[in-house]
Amino acid sequence: MKFSVIETGGKQYKVSAGQKLKIEKINAKVGDKIGLDRVLLIADNADIKIGTPLIDGASVRAEVIRQLKDDKKIVFRYHSKTRYRKKKGHRQSYTEIEII
Repeated sequence: MKFSVIETGGKQYKVSAGQKLKIEKINAKVGDKIGLDRVLLIADNADIKIGTPLIDGASVRAEVIRQLKDDKKIVFRYHSKTRYRKKKGHRQSYTEIEII
């Protein structure tokens, strides 16, 4: 099985060809082909390359499928007996990509 471990947006993802995933928002238009060059590991059956911390010259190609916002998360702060209540909402932007 061929796969790679990449890092983007401060998170690590195990990816393989044809996989779709949501990552932190990147500035690219829908349909653009992007290169994710922060590759930490490449595994191709028995041949494994591990970076220290990155593999030089390695890149994973992906296509931007869509730019979206996630569901709203409610942040509610409450202190009992003091009438303190704060309610805020947050919608995180993300990019959906497909590994090619």
